[in-house]
Amino acid sequence: QVQLVESGGGLVQAGGSLRLSCAASGRSFSIYTMGWFRQAPGKEREFLAAINWSGGRIRYADSVKGRFTISRDNAKNTVYLQMNSLKPEDTAVYYCAAASNLSPSTTSYDYWGQGTRVTVSS
Repeated sequence: QVQLVESGGGLVQAGGSLRLSCAASGRSFSIYTMGWFRQAPGKEREFLAAINWSGGRIRYADSVKGRFTISRDNAKNTVYLQMNSLKPEDTAVYYCAAASNLSPSTTSYDYWGQGTRVTVSS
């Protein structure tokens, strides 16, 4: 079992930045691919970014490429999502998740956090 806890969400103005963190506990964090997803009201959960166990492979959704950066610190059992140039359409609940392979599909992820809310005002 892996327990994931997101933090860092909040209210920010359009054009601003936030850094989300996801702290992991339980089984060895460093063996997992970590991903970030978001879900806006009335919409399906959307893949944003994923990073493999070493940080050597990263994948982004086109919607956030160039604005969001995923990183991880295995010594701290934490994965981050730096979000810049935020837009009102980025408003959603953001989730981190753990998987055994690098994938944009929600069904590939075995463990999920409870989410942190991000609201971007115009």
